[in-house]
Amino acid sequence: MNPPPLGLVASPWRRWLRRAGRSPALLAGTAILVVMVALAVFAPVVAPYDPTLQNLGNGLAPPSAAHLFGTDQLGRDILSRVIAATRTDLRIATLAAIAPFVIGISVGLISGYAGGRLDWVIGRVVDTFVAFPFYVLIITVVFAAGTGERGIFIAYGLVGWISYARVIRAKTRALCREGWVGAAYGGGLSHARVVTRHLLPNVLPQAIVLLMTEILLIMVAVVTLGYLGLGVQPPTPDWGTMISDGQLFLATKWWVPSLPGLAVVTTGVGLSLLGDGLSDVWRLR
Repeated sequence: MNPPPLGLVASPWRRWLRRAGRSPALLAGTAILVVMVALAVFAPVVAPYDPTLQNLGNGLAPPSAAHLFGTDQLGRDILSRVIAATRTDLRIATLAAIAPFVIGISVGLISGYAGGRLDWVIGRVVDTFVAFPFYVLIITVVFAAGTGERGIFIAYGLVGWISYARVIRAKTRALCREGWVGAAYGGGLSHARVVTRHLLPNVLPQAIVLLMTEILLIMVAVVTLGYLGLGVQPPTPDWGTMISDGQLFLATKWWVPSLPGLAVVTTGVGLSLLGDGLSDVWRLR
């Protein structure tokens, strides 16, 4: 027996598109992210200068026609570095979110569907991770695994699945209380088929909305790690490193740390609006 019209699978595409067109948050978030992703993809073409090119004789130059965002203390064009850092940070945040997304959904579905001792064991593992502050865990793992992209990927592979597992487990348990799940299994379907063909499509919209939030958290963490010197290493441009390098000039040369920070805020707003818009369209609230 097929489940009732819940979530992504059962919603007609025409109705979904109609709702999406009436969601200002979804449209605004999509527009912002399209711009940021376009900058990331075409960074070598869009950037007016080589982001690593130094000109010590033109250090800390204010915004002008030649350098729209000014230059940093080494005379590097800040606009070019912000654009290049967009590619770096968005790529890392997106790739780092894939493994936790898959692991968290799988663990949440298995835990919520199986119940019993397995659910109890998984619940205790999740509670153990939740007992520690998220960023403390990330910084600890990155410090142990090594700085740079590799450490970030390892850290989020170990920690990032927790939020997905909690949400998907609760959603799966709620769905399992409905009669159609028992009827599907009683009709001869295997456990694997019930989970993948009936439960997964109904929890996937919630997981995708959560993914937007997680990418935002990862991006902020990448920036934070870069600020602390544990993230992307020079000379690769990174928003966190740029903010860290420019903090000494905040009072006199505001554009050096502020404009990379503005890029972080803009991307964060876009991800937040996209997540809110998807939640509204799928009626997940």
